[in-house]
Amino acid sequence: MAKTADKYFKLDPWSVIEEGFDEKHGKVAESIFSLGNEYQGVRGYFDEGYSGAKHVGCYYNGFYESLPEVGHPNTYNGFVLKNNALTNSVDWLYTRLEIDGETLDLATSQFADFQRVLDLKTGILTRSFVWETKSGKRLKLIFERFTSLVNTHLACQKISFEALNFDGEIMVTSGLDFSIHAEGTPNNWESADLQSVPNVPNTFAILGKTKFSNRYLYSAFRLEFDDNNRRELQTCASELFVGTHFSLKLEKNKEISFKKIVTSYAGKVLKINQDAWTVIYKCKKSVAAKIENKDFADTHETAKQVWQKGLDLTEKNIALTYEKALSEHKDFWKNVWENLDIAIEGDDENQQGIRYCIFQLHQTYHGSDASLNIGAKGLTGDAYEGKAFWDTEAYCLAFYIFNNPKAAKNLLEYRYNSLEQARRRAEVLDCKGACYPIATIDGWENCAVWQHGSFQIHVSGSVAFGIEEYANLTQDKDFLYSHGIEMLIEIARFYVSRAQQNPHTKKYGFYGVMGVDEFHLLVNNNCFVNYLAKKSIDYALKIFDEMQQNAHDKLAEISKKIDLKSAEIAKFKEVAENMTMLQGENGVFEQHEGFYNLPHIDLHNIPREDFPLYDNWAYDRIYRTDMIKQPDVLMFLFMFAQDFSREVKKVNYEFYEPICMHESSLSPSIHSVIASEIGKHSEAADFFGFATRLDLDDYNNNACQGLHTTSISAAWTNIVFGFGGMRVLEPILSFAPSIPKKWKSLSFKVLYKDAIISVFVEKTQVTFKSAGEKNILPLQIKIYDKVYSVDNKGVTIEIPEFYRAKD
Repeated sequence: MAKTADKYFKLDPWSVIEEGFDEKHGKVAESIFSLGNEYQGVRGYFDEGYSGAKHVGCYYNGFYESLPEVGHPNTYNGFVLKNNALTNSVDWLYTRLEIDGETLDLATSQFADFQRVLDLKTGILTRSFVWETKSGKRLKLIFERFTSLVNTHLACQKISFEALNFDGEIMVTSGLDFSIHAEGTPNNWESADLQSVPNVPNTFAILGKTKFSNRYLYSAFRLEFDDNNRRELQTCASELFVGTHFSLKLEKNKEISFKKIVTSYAGKVLKINQDAWTVIYKCKKSVAAKIENKDFADTHETAKQVWQKGLDLTEKNIALTYEKALSEHKDFWKNVWENLDIAIEGDDENQQGIRYCIFQLHQTYHGSDASLNIGAKGLTGDAYEGKAFWDTEAYCLAFYIFNNPKAAKNLLEYRYNSLEQARRRAEVLDCKGACYPIATIDGWENCAVWQHGSFQIHVSGSVAFGIEEYANLTQDKDFLYSHGIEMLIEIARFYVSRAQQNPHTKKYGFYGVMGVDEFHLLVNNNCFVNYLAKKSIDYALKIFDEMQQNAHDKLAEISKKIDLKSAEIAKFKEVAENMTMLQGENGVFEQHEGFYNLPHIDLHNIPREDFPLYDNWAYDRIYRTDMIKQPDVLMFLFMFAQDFSREVKKVNYEFYEPICMHESSLSPSIHSVIASEIGKHSEAADFFGFATRLDLDDYNNNACQGLHTTSISAAWTNIVFGFGGMRVLEPILSFAPSIPKKWKSLSFKVLYKDAIISVFVEKTQVTFKSAGEKNILPLQIKIYDKVYSVDNKGVTIEIPEFYRAKD
């Protein structure tokens, strides 16, 4: 692989540690030290301000701003005309510190003993250093912060001071600042409303308003001081800021601190305007819509509603101390690690890496709100504008199914809640059914790059795959026979309406598409798209038949609602049974028609400074070779592993792996899973290290933009589906564990049928145990193709020779 690691952070099994501050790694460190709790996220920037290169970022999930019209020089039907994007919001950590007229700024101030530590066990970020002032004073500072996983509207900060060689005072400004924005981007906030907070003394609050869509965000804070060390608080405010000035008395060798407890509420969208598609997309009705000049805006909570809800939360938290909030937060993480940890003995780098991945996944989403999804960067940066992609179902969903099934269901409910918008998108593309968007934060297609927004049609199939995976593992028939079947039928409708028939072979396929590879444009019969569409239609037909037998009345109700005709079902079967698949006699699938004729490029001759290629190569150059961005053929071999033999996977892996650039963060884990399955244990281990440490070691040279959050879930997939050999679309949950040669042991746990399955893999044997209520034990699971009954006593099995690492 042409990419290399940048080893900057120190190794530790339970922490990420930065010793000494290197400004060249400043933005990367801000991403790595990001915190979040699904509702809100904050990058690891300096509380006290920094005049050097930085990316100050605070985000609220699903809180987006309407942007001006996309500036296409020429537009055609199907183009996206308007865009919504996650907006950078209020800097609740805002602090400024001054001694003897000197303001602390690590870009200009003298300092020593810098250390920053993210404690994965507790979810707490601390930073410490000694400030050496121009007047000769030495002050040790410790900054601590966390975003509560228990009370998601809550975020807390603590700053401690210890004067090392003097007695004196420090001047402090603490506040809430809406003026922040990433470098090179506009600020999306206008005049905020400052109001007092009755019944909550010493509390400062502000209500921000976005410039274009007039959405509101409430934020308030109060301060806690050590006994006998607080001064009168002086309010300071400006158009986009509210805060307070105060001073603290410092005594030599005595530590003092103050704490900041912040409550925020981001105003919600109450109703999506379903008629807005006529102005969001260029379509046949766009001209008429502009002439009519209707109000196509969504309905949001008003300023009064947001203020009152924020005020209610602030008053609710009045008795909550910093230490109490911290204790609850620590208990949350204690429960996570006790039940769902992954332990690797013999590989410190990957132990740290996989725990970091698990940590970020729990921070990003835990299912508290079905109106939220998982952005590609989570809540760690502005890149991808907070939008969700097909990654949610293809990569993230399995993690939540086996760790938090409620969260998994809510991710699918998010897709159901935007089903009507997917129907409108299909209509704009001259199709029927539901075409889910390649990138969205509000349910509409938000991808203004037209070739991606119009030609990447695999998202609907990814949603269907997610429904099948969830339903098969949870047996949630209530969901499947209501929201699930409605989505499945509409997805099948879309693919059948988009498919076209070859006049010579009479086979069906998809023409003018872009597969998940993304380095090949307007291709015909991409194998991934064809197979995913076929499987989506097949599954819709399977559940249709199942409901005819078991839930006839519900099926009749849904059929009436969506006007489903018997002739459509017949057409579904015809298209699925006659789908084009370009597989040669040697078992290799040609990625798309003409792929074998493309010029070859040696990936190892591409210099590191060329990455990311989108930023450094001419755009059309990317499409002119056989280099692929990420697994395409290998992706459907992974998703539908039960359909293909080990030999088919092996020949396709050996053909496509050498030409994959892994320019997508989603790529290494899939290669690792398949390498493990086909017995290439050394390669599986190498790819796994790339997956778990993609951001920690900045392999793609773009961690500064934010974490690759959805690919972080793929690292978990790598453990459980790769080294655990788990497969989920079979009648019985199955495993075929192996471990890399370097490792001494591997242990992981998954939640399945309300029981926790523990897997402990050693060099020559593997032990399975299950823990849960007596009425659900023992569990029937398949291990190396043999069915076992597993209870809390466990079963220990010798690992077959094929699965033992020798290379």
